Amino acid sequence: MGMSVGTGGGGRGHRRRGRKHVLISEINVTPFVDVMLVLLIIFMVAAPLLTVGVPIDLPETQARALNAETQPITVSINEEGRIFLQETEIPIEEVVAKLEAISQTGYEERIYVRGDRNADYGTVMRVMARISAAGFRNLGLVTLQEQDS
Repeated sequence: MGMSVGTGGGGRGHRRRGRKHVLISEINVTPFVDVMLVLLIIFMVAAPLLTVGVPIDLPETQARALNAETQPITVSINEEGRIFLQETEIPIEEVVAKLEAISQTGYEERIYVRGDRNADYGTVMRVMARISAAGFRNLGLVTLQEQDS
């Protein structure tokens, strides 16, 4: 009697201990994919907004647009006469030193000067003269294409 109780009770207890919970070792990538899709949509919406640098009211001309395969360096002069290299404001004395530091192709680097329609003409010319005197030869003015009205 003692033996049957011991075997029966021990057998059931042993079976319960024998069953182990098997862990699933697969990674659930669904939340990861959801997050990546949301980030993709955010960047697709935000990317066009990031291309606008310094707000400049450019003059209009009848010149055609240039085909550009590489991104040029942009020097902007706003209405108050402040000078920006790309989006960073710099004093006129540092324009040439900064251009020499960031130009990848040396003095053959394309540099576009964007002068506001209401900017002082003398300031725009002083900036262009400094850049040209430093040896940069591929220098151009940026304008908007004239609209027929």
